[in-house]
Amino acid sequence: MTPILYIVAIVVADELLPAAVHLGPLLAVAPALTAMVAGPRTTAFSGLLALLALLFAGRLRGGLSTLNHQVQISALVLITGFLVVYCLLRDRHQRELAQVRSVSEAAQRVVLRPMPARIGPLRVASVYIAAAAEARIGGDLYAVARTDGASRLLIGDVRGKGLAAISDAAAVLCAFREAAHRCVGLPALVGNLEESVTRNLAELGGTDSPHAVEFFITAAVAEVPDDEPVVRLISRGHPPPLVLRGRRVLKPRFQDPAPPLGMTELIASDHSVETLPFRPGDLLVLYTDGVIEARNRSGAFYPLAERLESWQDGDPEALVRHLRADLLAYVGGRLPDDAAVVVVERADKTPDAGPLPDLSTY
Repeated sequence: MTPILYIVAIVVADELLPAAVHLGPLLAVAPALTAMVAGPRTTAFSGLLALLALLFAGRLRGGLSTLNHQVQISALVLITGFLVVYCLLRDRHQRELAQVRSVSEAAQRVVLRPMPARIGPLRVASVYIAAAAEARIGGDLYAVARTDGASRLLIGDVRGKGLAAISDAAAVLCAFREAAHRCVGLPALVGNLEESVTRNLAELGGTDSPHAVEFFITAAVAEVPDDEPVVRLISRGHPPPLVLRGRRVLKPRFQDPAPPLGMTELIASDHSVETLPFRPGDLLVLYTDGVIEARNRSGAFYPLAERLESWQDGDPEALVRHLRADLLAYVGGRLPDDAAVVVVERADKTPDAGPLPDLSTY
């Protein structure tokens, strides 16, 4: 409607102004305005209306056959043609982009499956922020699996970021989903993951890919038994998780830190298991280094533990939404590296297993 009113206003103003003033060239603005908000057909129709208005105005002034009006008519036709072609190319690009996004979302659902809201006695929520523009997945990974009497979780970070690390993340996730149901203990599970990464390294070693030279994955594997108020952890070079109890944050210190997956040949590891208190109402926060290494404009790192201490709601889903918004606001809208957060709450009561360890010992 706006281009039509604009065309009418130009024709009326051209008729009222002195004969020496010609507003016909301004009619080219009508199809330009239409192209900003509409498709090629509507743009062509707007250009046709502008052309008819130009012919009508030229006839009223009696100068339709003059060289000036012929040049104006030719220019309007050319401009409209260019705008129609632009709309066709823009619409084609938008369709291709929508298809790419659809494929990306399908890949995310296959590689990085959505976390279930509830698994066993646990409530789970997660968030992933990819560093690559228009990407939905990257080098960070997480997964959860249900076994007899326990729930197992994995969070990890492939060296590198963005699309180049997706295949490595997919390999580790597939290995975890398979081994989580077959391996009895956490050491055996992590050993299986190490074997998978080693095989992947061997395959890359036969290629010219520079990725094979420095390939490794930091990971943390957790097991939450149904009948004990604890969480068992093995960290392979990964940032230690946090346990939020009320407004107090438990920061564990691993006594025997192990190297990342893929570096066992350089540094031996015995897969030692750490045990942390984790009772009903506690929140276990697993995260990747993209969270704590995010910087604001002054260069300060994101203070995750301090941000958690100010959190009052006990809902995991609300917490991950809050952390996502807070993290993006802290860095100014775009993260330099992939980031992932998984929050787990023990929602149901567990049998009495004696007094819980003192938080001051961690």
